Amino acid sequence: MRPYFENMPEFGKELKKGALKRTEENLAEIRKAEAEIAEAVEKVKNAGFPTEKINARGQMTVWQRLEYLVDPGTWCPLHTLYNPADNAEGTTSVIDGLGKIEGRWAVIIGFDNKVMAGAWLPGQSENILRVTDLAKRLNTPLIWLVNCSGAKLPEQEKFYANRRGAGTPFFRHAELAQMGIPVLAGIYGTNPAGGGYQSISPAVLFAHKNCNIAVGGAGIVSGMAPKGHFDTETAETIIEKARHFKSVPPGRVEIHYNETGFFRYVFEEEKGVLDGLKEYMGKLPAYDPEFFRVAAPQPPKFSTEEIARLLPLAQKTVYDFDEILSRLTDGSQHTEFRPDYGPEVYTGLIKADGFLLACIGNRQGYLGKDYPEYADYPGFGGKLYRQGLIKMNEFVTLCGRDRIPIVWLQDTTGIDVGDDAEKAELLGLGQSLIYSIQQTDIPMMLVVLRKGSAAAHYVLGGPTANRHNAFTLGTVATEIYVMHGETAAVATYSRRLVKEKDAGCPLEPVIEKMNALAQDYYNKSRPLFCARNGLVDEIVNLADLRKYITAFAGAAYQNPKSICPHHQMILPRIIRG
Repeated sequence: MRPYFENMPEFGKELKKGALKRTEENLAEIRKAEAEIAEAVEKVKNAGFPTEKINARGQMTVWQRLEYLVDPGTWCPLHTLYNPADNAEGTTSVIDGLGKIEGRWAVIIGFDNKVMAGAWLPGQSENILRVTDLAKRLNTPLIWLVNCSGAKLPEQEKFYANRRGAGTPFFRHAELAQMGIPVLAGIYGTNPAGGGYQSISPAVLFAHKNCNIAVGGAGIVSGMAPKGHFDTETAETIIEKARHFKSVPPGRVEIHYNETGFFRYVFEEEKGVLDGLKEYMGKLPAYDPEFFRVAAPQPPKFSTEEIARLLPLAQKTVYDFDEILSRLTDGSQHTEFRPDYGPEVYTGLIKADGFLLACIGNRQGYLGKDYPEYADYPGFGGKLYRQGLIKMNEFVTLCGRDRIPIVWLQDTTGIDVGDDAEKAELLGLGQSLIYSIQQTDIPMMLVVLRKGSAAAHYVLGGPTANRHNAFTLGTVATEIYVMHGETAAVATYSRRLVKEKDAGCPLEPVIEKMNALAQDYYNKSRPLFCARNGLVDEIVNLADLRKYITAFAGAAYQNPKSICPHHQMILPRIIRG
């Protein structure tokens, strides 16, 4: 299949001096917005005790452990800003992402031992579920850096129970093991109760000499038998027990290495634990990348730094989608599927690090005379019409058949509406696309370049495709809402305006409410809001999008559940005709 893949058609063009000058203001705005995101990330990294204080205790921070463990240049963080319960700590106290260890991709997560010694906080269990789902979707190992002091007890009702509460990850670990996906844990510090189960639920346990894991910790054991109230006698008893268990905590290394054998290895140094994880990662199943590569890896012809010039922050400004894509693909090459049909949507095959990927994205701007063909109004990119939905159904189905992972690049205002759109079956075609996605069983990733709106956000590979969407990225231009705030204000208050007008009442109070609702929509669609509430898994610098796409490709092809030999693929042949 070399004629199909080695030298795909090139696309994109070099930015001329005029374009560079014209985009200078947008570039400055993008850089300023990305700096604001970086500042928020830095606050998360600095949460809790200072690094120096942790190091003075003879411990590494989770960030230092990650830096030592992960192959240089491969770390792709996720959920850094995720904080759906708006914890005072500014974090869910777990840090995670995709990275290579000893040349193999893994999903990696660790408790932030600077924040309450890695305690369970509200929102943390949901964060962990996203991580276990990612390992499941990509069929890659899950690596844990466990350092969990238990629960933040004053807020236990916010995360302890419920269907997706703090115990759910332990069931997910069991599910991964039953699927043949290894979960490895490097264990540090004191890990009682939930921390104990977090330690025991992985498949192989690598322990630091000073760690312990237990059903209950010193604090729990000390308070096992109160009278139903506390008095001086009870307090003295608690003090005595607490002192004992502080010096001799339950579940020490001598218990779980010598007696139970739960710890497979114990290490004197913190880095020894990480070296053990590295050694085992080198032993886990993984195809050599050459097994799946369709061509030698090569960088794009054009710099990824130029994307910040090409993607306007102004939501209504039109841009050339193809120019952005050409800066994300190997050699700035692609093969487009049905370019003369459904012009509002790009569908095609691209390469990242030599791996074959499918790509679907929203084109922008005026779509030409007599389109959509079913209506007498003009079509504009960003919106989905009949042909585009049909094309995506075909393309996604063929990607599933050929086992090609999909990258979605979304910037959508929604699906066309009105009687003409209903007659054109758009409602059914949108659900058909959901059906097509659901039956593929292939990994997908989503980048919300700018707008994610209405049901189009779902059908364009949205995070609601839980079995397929591995992760969703946002940019500093991302907005996600059910509809634009001004549209929502009209939909909410239009009848009220009519009633007030007919009654001869002043319209200003209603107008104030409309403006307030529009502003609320705006505030709750900002990139930081999207990241903190999990609408996206990470806000990524535009220049780093290719890095994440490359990581996704490498992880998806590392040990896939099923394959289609290159010479048996049908999609490239359909494109060529």
